[in-house]
Amino acid sequence: MGPAVTGPAATAPAVTAPAATGPDATGPAATVAAILLAGGRASRVGGAAKPLFEVDGRTLLRAGVDAARSVGASTIVVVGPRLDDDLAVTWAREDPPFGGPVAALLAALPHVDADEVLVLACDLPTAGPAVAALPAPLPTGVDGACLDDGRRQWLIGRYRTTALRAAASALPDRGQDAAMRALLGGLRVEPVAVDPALTRDVDTWDDLRAARGGAMTESRTLPPEALNEWGGALAERFGLSEGDIPISLILDLARDVANGVARPAAPLSAFVAGLVAGRAGGSPADTEAAVAAVVEMARGWEDR
Repeated sequence: MGPAVTGPAATAPAVTAPAATGPDATGPAATVAAILLAGGRASRVGGAAKPLFEVDGRTLLRAGVDAARSVGASTIVVVGPRLDDDLAVTWAREDPPFGGPVAALLAALPHVDADEVLVLACDLPTAGPAVAALPAPLPTGVDGACLDDGRRQWLIGRYRTTALRAAASALPDRGQDAAMRALLGGLRVEPVAVDPALTRDVDTWDDLRAARGGAMTESRTLPPEALNEWGGALAERFGLSEGDIPISLILDLARDVANGVARPAAPLSAFVAGLVAGRAGGSPADTEAAVAAVVEMARGWEDR
């Protein structure tokens, strides 16, 4: 595994929704643990270890741990490969690996003994202010709360442990490849409206560059242009032009489908979009239209 990449500091955006307080809160006696998700494939950065990317002088993993500590997490469970032996955390892993965020959560829950649990993906440069925007403790009458930037960000949330355990018990195959809505869709989860800048994670090399204010040091594990090189090789092999392979468009489709439907639906949906675009004529406009239609379906899937 390559070393963490480094770069200049990024400025966290202002929080637009403060934590809930007042008589509806459950009281300061509520204990909290944290589950940090750090075991994804990171396919959009060529498999590089995203939690080890550095922004503002810290790895994204350490930023997540610091955010959890800041809200009093007594136990922090990191689900993924052991990336930093210096962290005082509990390491866990879903079986088999790369089973998705639901499987990761279910693998971590046996290590949690607290009233509430913070859930956070380890690819968020703004982990501190994002976690601070969540109500602490949770108000009465809800099973949890998550940030909402126009879409519910389930992986920046705080949930009642008993509610998570009950929902998890109903899932088959230990949550393998399940969508987050399968776990949380039946719970009373309060959305916390925030500016999208607060939830902007690092999915691509461009995202990392933006988080660092425009500058970036290349990863020694895989250079940023590697995916472009693969796309170019495919184009040469099959006699395609550069515009025939809209890498960002297809990766965005895969992300939206994986989040809104299920992870295995992403490659299937990409294939269908290509098939539909080809039958329509195969132009870049045909591809954009097919991808847009699939993404629209995925975003409305959890509300069907």
